[in-house]
Amino acid sequence: MTLKIHIEEGAPPYEQVRAQISEQARSGELPVGHRLPTVRGLAESLGLAANTVAKAYRALETDGVIETRGRNGTFVAAAGSAAEREAATAAQAYAERVRRLGLGEEAALSAVRDALRAAYGG
Repeated sequence: MTLKIHIEEGAPPYEQVRAQISEQARSGELPVGHRLPTVRGLAESLGLAANTVAKAYRALETDGVIETRGRNGTFVAAAGSAAEREAATAAQAYAERVRRLGLGEEAALSAVRDALRAAYGG
């Protein structure tokens, strides 16, 4: 696992850690079941505070990208499909909400595109 933190970048370090691990898990560079470094170990290797890495790990666990198995460690989860299911559920809730608001499909898609651009810094 190779992570690089760019302080001069606008994204907070925890978000950089989260995004890079997520991308490496999604691409298969980090295979399912791969054991991740401890929070303290990764923090030391990246020159970050342990709380910063812990925040990234919590977000990744919430997203279903990693799973913590107590004292056994933290691993890449076989849950790419769990993240997709959660995204589908959120999309369904959004579709129902914009329908109730009376927005058309183009307005709803435009709002999603704007939100995704903002979320991904584009």
